[in-house]
Amino acid sequence: MEKVDITCIGCPMGCQVTVELEGKEVLSVSGNSCPIGDTYARKEVSNPERTVTSTVFVEDGEKVRVSVKTASNIPKAKINECMEAINKAVVKAPVAIGDVVIENVAGTGVNVIATRNVGAA
Repeated sequence: MEKVDITCIGCPMGCQVTVELEGKEVLSVSGNSCPIGDTYARKEVSNPERTVTSTVFVEDGEKVRVSVKTASNIPKAKINECMEAINKAVVKAPVAIGDVVIENVAGTGVNVIATRNVGAA
């Protein structure tokens, strides 16, 4: 049996959670003070995911860059590939909140979207 200690990021409490595993099967989760911790810990040891936030260059905009994020979580193993695509991306102003900047980033089925408005210069 293997024990994995993690800090839950599911809510602001930041509980120290212990997951007991037998191979890939989760036997128990302890230390969480809410149900979110149980769900987070089980996902974290089997298929960790993250939301990625960054910025993309804006051509002809009133701002040089626009903040972006993945529309939902992506597999943690795909973060570097996602960031490579974000770093290469260029959008033309104007950009509106929610605009898709990159479709299906890193083959995840998740879009990268703008999180602020940037008008034309």
